[in-house]
Amino acid sequence: MLTRAKTLQLALPVIAAQAATATTGVVDTAIMGRFGDKSALAAVAIAAVAFSFIYWAFGFLRMSTTGLSAQAGGRGDEEEKRAILLRALLLGGGIGLALLLLSPLLKPLAFAAFASTDHVETLAAGYFDTRIWGAPAYLMGLAVTGWMLGTGRTGQMLAFQIVMNGVNAGLDTWFVAGLGWGPAGIGAGTAIAEWVALLFGLALVRGAFGAHAALLDRSRLIALFTANRDIMIRTLALVLCFGWFVRSGTLISTAATAGNEVLLQFITVAAFVLDGFAFVAEKEAGEAYGARDPARLGRAMRLTSEFALASGAAIALLYLLAGGWVIDTLIRDAEARAAALAYLPFCAAVPLIGIVPWQLDGLFLGTTQGRALRNAGVAVAIAYIATDLILRPAFGNTGVWTAFLLMYLYRGAALGAYVPGLFRRLRPTTS
Repeated sequence: MLTRAKTLQLALPVIAAQAATATTGVVDTAIMGRFGDKSALAAVAIAAVAFSFIYWAFGFLRMSTTGLSAQAGGRGDEEEKRAILLRALLLGGGIGLALLLLSPLLKPLAFAAFASTDHVETLAAGYFDTRIWGAPAYLMGLAVTGWMLGTGRTGQMLAFQIVMNGVNAGLDTWFVAGLGWGPAGIGAGTAIAEWVALLFGLALVRGAFGAHAALLDRSRLIALFTANRDIMIRTLALVLCFGWFVRSGTLISTAATAGNEVLLQFITVAAFVLDGFAFVAEKEAGEAYGARDPARLGRAMRLTSEFALASGAAIALLYLLAGGWVIDTLIRDAEARAAALAYLPFCAAVPLIGIVPWQLDGLFLGTTQGRALRNAGVAVAIAYIATDLILRPAFGNTGVWTAFLLMYLYRGAALGAYVPGLFRRLRPTTS
């Protein structure tokens, strides 16, 4: 039975791993903030969001792998649990290779939505051209970390992220501060770090390799692709929201783009840390769903949400008290620094209002409720973009941030509408 002590035992390595993951963007932003100007910082912001569009679209490789492997564990099906990893690795490697080959076509499409200057776009293209070489490694790494999480190997997940982020921080510093490669150096350091981490991760999970009779089972492959399709649509809808947020900043000014990017890193750190509890909820919900145990499912959501809410409040307070000092330290450009400081209170609200949608994501991903995730994601994207179109022309960057905060409320409401139906399906029927 899940207890508070076990919840922390599972969550703390995940939180540390998520914090390590979040530092990738923080390190990139810090290095460009110290050794570049606002154009270089804006270029990294735009290119990073472009990769978010590309990579997050395939986030199902982590999400479905976690849910399906946890459900297999709940049923006691060890062979299927191992086969899930191999299917995800094959799928991730194939998609990553296709992205690398199609990169000359993807690059202009990725930057088309951003109203940036020619200089900023040239710098962003340098980042893109080097970062794309890590595509196969990144996507296969999603499969590895998803399986680690779904099987409760949270310590290994932490080790994986520490290796990747340690290599990334070292190479980014060398390539940018030492060699002066600018945004292209940031992309190169990240790509190399992704390959190093993948090799390390494969060594950790090598026990799952070998012959599996059900690896290419047609019915299980169809189930995998069905779940992945819905999660992919959901993820694309959310990435559209974040991309729209960055684009809205570019329509105001380069300084607003750079300032919003720094605050977005604050939000990324908070989301990644608090996702530690959502990920535990995802694993436990998957096992409870596989065992058809609604009481276990409800307990998992209650215990993980208690810790998430307390942690979210602490992070919000920390941002309000120390966020200004961090911004002063990270950003050299005065205009970008002023833009970030002005909207720090909006940023600090996200760790609190984001708890509900993040926890519900864990519930629905663990139980692989793709249809609910898909429908909610599309509805939220439509509502958020409409809100931004109304508020931004009238209130500028204040409108941009207000719409962004409302997006989290929309997510919580849209997903919450599906919770009663999920629990009803798990209750035994009476005759």
